[in-house]
Amino acid sequence: ARTIRFIWPPEIEGTLALLNGKAIITEQGVRIGAEGDPLHAKILMAPDFPKRIKAVVHMDMVGGGPATKAVFHVTRGPMSLPSFVHDVAWGFADWLNDQSYRYAAGLQSEYPMVAPEGGKEPLRAEYSPYTMGSDHDVYQDSSFGIPAIYMNDWPDRYIHTNFDAAANIDTTKLKRAAFIGAASGYFLSREIAYDVKEVRNAQAIAGSLRHAETQRRADQTPDEEAEKLFRAEGKYNRRAEDSYVDFVHGAVAVQVEKNNDAPRFLPMQKNLPPEPIANGDARLMFKRRPSPKGPLAVFGYDYFADRAKAAGVTTPKLFAYEGLWGGGEEYAYEVLNFADGKRNAQEIRDTVSAEYGPVPVEMVVEYLRALEKIGMVSEVK
Repeated sequence: ARTIRFIWPPEIEGTLALLNGKAIITEQGVRIGAEGDPLHAKILMAPDFPKRIKAVVHMDMVGGGPATKAVFHVTRGPMSLPSFVHDVAWGFADWLNDQSYRYAAGLQSEYPMVAPEGGKEPLRAEYSPYTMGSDHDVYQDSSFGIPAIYMNDWPDRYIHTNFDAAANIDTTKLKRAAFIGAASGYFLSREIAYDVKEVRNAQAIAGSLRHAETQRRADQTPDEEAEKLFRAEGKYNRRAEDSYVDFVHGAVAVQVEKNNDAPRFLPMQKNLPPEPIANGDARLMFKRRPSPKGPLAVFGYDYFADRAKAAGVTTPKLFAYEGLWGGGEEYAYEVLNFADGKRNAQEIRDTVSAEYGPVPVEMVVEYLRALEKIGMVSEVK
């Protein structure tokens, strides 16, 4: 029902060019160029290309063998972009975890996914919170809002070194990563308007893992912060479930609401006190401007730093902040993503705190004001 397109871009920069309409997509492939390019007549789609993308399966560093000491992750998106798409990928990965474990344990396994020259150990994929560092950052930036399944090995002791060689690839692990990506892409490309039960089951399984993670994190924070964790989880779950209806253009809306076999599976906000009322500058609202599009920091270039000096903006404290589960780069990425003109600074602070650890609201306000000074956001009165 949907096109599957394969893209091998120069990392980050190539994807930015593609999604900003600076790339020419032809029958032969992708070219970086402008309208004067002789291939312009063969353009299939360019400036509107991001609007046509429903989901992305992104792989960066997969298939690392035992020598790399790598752990394989199926990474979900940021809290600013809840989507059932990530749960679909985990559904396949979780099934393959079971199949490969049964094979390694000498039990009956119908689909062990073992390559002749590869290892025989179980996959042990992890369903992981959002981490940054590859093209999935671009797709899931609020400029584009495209959910991206991110598969990666981390840590990998040879990444970005001259020891990162093909000899370290395990063909079994590579085959398994390929299967998860292919199965996810194929499923999402089909007409899935009536796969309600399958999608909801995948969401229930993935949601239980997210809930367990929320419980662990709640133990690391004061009670008032723990409340924000559970509230953020409830909002995420509701939006993730609704994303399925949005994905199929509402075709299953009536079925989902009326079919007793397809209830909401994920835990919502229950028995929580009302959200705190924002005071002072925490009430401020900002909205991201239409351009520039994409994350501010890429390899070798930082848009914020490039503009800050001319605007007389000092480096916000948020950049150097280290939270319980994330650092300055992650906080800055999500604060900008959440600047939609509907959330005030307190609401943004509470959500990014649930994602990366408690952060002072003053740092969030300072960063939003700095973004305003360099023309990235505008205040909503």
